[in-house]
Amino acid sequence: MSFQDLKLIEPLLKAVKEEGYTTPTPIQAQAIPIILSRKDLLGCAQTGTGKTAAFAIPMLQLLCEDAARITPDTNLRAHRPIKALILTPTRELAIQIADSFSAYGRYTGMEHLVIFGGVPQNPQVQALRKGIDILVATPGRLLDLIDQRHISLKDITYFVLDEADRMLDMGFVHDVKKVIAKLPQKRQSLFFSATMPPEAQKLSASILVNPSKVEVTPVSSTAETIQQSIYFVDKKDKRSLLLHVLKTQPISTALVFTRTKHGADKVAQGLTRAGIRAEAIHGNKSQNARQRALLNFKSRQTRILVATDIAARGIDIDELTHVINFELPNVPETYVHRIGRTGRAGASGIALSFCDAEEKEFLRDIEKLIGLKVPVVTDHPHPLGNYVEAAPARNEGSQQQRGSSQRRDNPAQRRDNPSQRRDNSSQRRDNSAQKRPAQQKGNPSQRKDRSQQPPHDIIRKGAVSSLAELEALENEPQPHEQPLKTGQPDLTRREHPKKHHDPSRRDHKREPQQTDKVDKVEKAEKTDRTDSSKKAHQPHDKAKHEPQKGHQEQVKRERETQQDFFNNIKLNQSEGDEKW
Repeated sequence: MSFQDLKLIEPLLKAVKEEGYTTPTPIQAQAIPIILSRKDLLGCAQTGTGKTAAFAIPMLQLLCEDAARITPDTNLRAHRPIKALILTPTRELAIQIADSFSAYGRYTGMEHLVIFGGVPQNPQVQALRKGIDILVATPGRLLDLIDQRHISLKDITYFVLDEADRMLDMGFVHDVKKVIAKLPQKRQSLFFSATMPPEAQKLSASILVNPSKVEVTPVSSTAETIQQSIYFVDKKDKRSLLLHVLKTQPISTALVFTRTKHGADKVAQGLTRAGIRAEAIHGNKSQNARQRALLNFKSRQTRILVATDIAARGIDIDELTHVINFELPNVPETYVHRIGRTGRAGASGIALSFCDAEEKEFLRDIEKLIGLKVPVVTDHPHPLGNYVEAAPARNEGSQQQRGSSQRRDNPAQRRDNPSQRRDNSSQRRDNSAQKRPAQQKGNPSQRKDRSQQPPHDIIRKGAVSSLAELEALENEPQPHEQPLKTGQPDLTRREHPKKHHDPSRRDHKREPQQTDKVDKVEKAEKTDRTDSSKKAHQPHDKAKHEPQKGHQEQVKRERETQQDFFNNIKLNQSEGDEKW
C-alpha cells in the first residue's frame, strides 16, 4: 500500500513525498481512512510507529475540505476561528507536532500555532490575533489563555488527545477534563496512546463516541528493530561504565536517560569533564536552553543528550542509533517510551541499559511487560559485585558472630548435614575442654575464686552493660561509708522488728539498778572481811568474839535474802519477756 491508495489530496502527497515517505506504517494505513470518514478513533500503537502523521495528514485534508466551503465574506484571517486542537503533555512534544504540521501542510495554506508555558505569552497572543486553523497546546498554558479570553474553543471541530497515558502519569487528568468541558459536543475526537492502562480507557470512554479502535501491536511491546541489552553494574560505577561504552563502541550520538533532574546534570557534567560534548535537558531548564540543547543535538554539535522522562515523548531525532538507560525507570511503560526514541519508522536502533542491585526489581517488571528476556552483557570492566569490602575482624566475638550469621544464611546445609553438625558440636566441646584448665573438686586451692573472676562475667550476667559502668560502680562509695549530715537520719541502718528483739537488751537497760545493789552488798562484804582481818590480829576475848560472829551470820543471811530477791526479779523479768 502507498499513500496514493489512501486517497490523499495532491498537496499532501507532494509534501509526504518530499519528506521521503513512500509506504505508510501500519498505524497510518489503518487510521487515515477512519479519520477521513469523520469517525472517532482510539489508536494504540508503540512509540515511534508514526502516530503523529497518522492524525496530522488526514486532519489537514479535512480542514482543506472545510475551507473550500468558506465564502469570501469569512475569508479574513482575523475572523477565522480555531477549528482543530491537539493537546499534548510536554513542550517538546508540542513543538515536534507543530513541526510535523509544518512539513505535511506546507502546500495546504493552513496556519497553525504552538503554545506552552515557561515562555512569555505576548508573542503567542499576537499570533492568535492573526488567526489560526490548528492549535497545538499544553494543558496549563491553554487554560491560562482561555481564562484571559484570548482563546475560545466553541468552534473546535477536531480534537486530538496525544500521549494520553503520559497525561495521566504527569497528573494532567484534571486539566484535560477542564479543557474537554469547554469543547462543543459535536466534534470528531481522536485518542492516541502508546499504552492503554485502565485509567486511560476510562478517560477515552468520556471523550469518544462510538470510536473505531486501531491496535496494530501489543500495547506495551517494543519495536523488533531495536536491539536491547542490559549491563549489571554497581551504582557507583555507572559513570565509569558509560565512559567505557562511549569510548569503545562506535556511537556517534546517543540519548541518555536518567530518573532525576539532578542526576541528568551530574552525568552531563561528568561527560564534559571527560572530553565528551554533552548537554542536559529537563524540566528545570528554561525553554530557550532546552530548545538550544535539542537543536545542538539534532545538528550533531552535541554528541550526548542527557534527558529525564518528561522529555522522552517530545524528542524525535532522525537516525538516532543509540538510547542508553543510565537508570532504569520504576514504571515499566516508561522503558518502552524511552527506547522508542530509536528505531523509529522501521529503522534499526540499539538500546543499552545499566542495572544496579536496587533496580533488579524494575528489570523484572520491564521484562514481564515487554514479554521477553533482555540479553545480559557480561564482558565489561565493571560487573556487579566486583568490589566487595570485607569488614575487619575486631575480636573473637565478632568472628563468632560472623560464623553464626553464616550458619543462619545456610539453613539448608544444616538440614542436609546433621552428622556434620553433631561432629562440629563435639569438636567445639573438645576444644573448650582443652582451653579450660583442669580443676579438681577436692582441692579448694585450685578452685577459681568468684571475686577474682574478670568483669566480663558480670557483664554477661546482666549486672552492668559495659566495663566503664562496672568501674564506675566499683569506685562509687558505699552508702555506709558516706558521712551523715547533722540531723540526717541514717537510712542505711535497718531496725529489727520488736518481736525479734533480744531480751538481753531489755535486761541490759535495767541492769544498772541491779548492779548498784550488788555493788553495795559486795562493798559491805569487803568491809566485813577487812574488819574481821583487823580484829583477827587484835587480841580479844571470847565474849566479844561471839557478838562478832553473830553479826557475820546476820550479814550472811541478809546477803542470801538479797540474792534470792534478785534471782526472783530476774526470773520474773525473763518470764515476762517470753510472754510479751
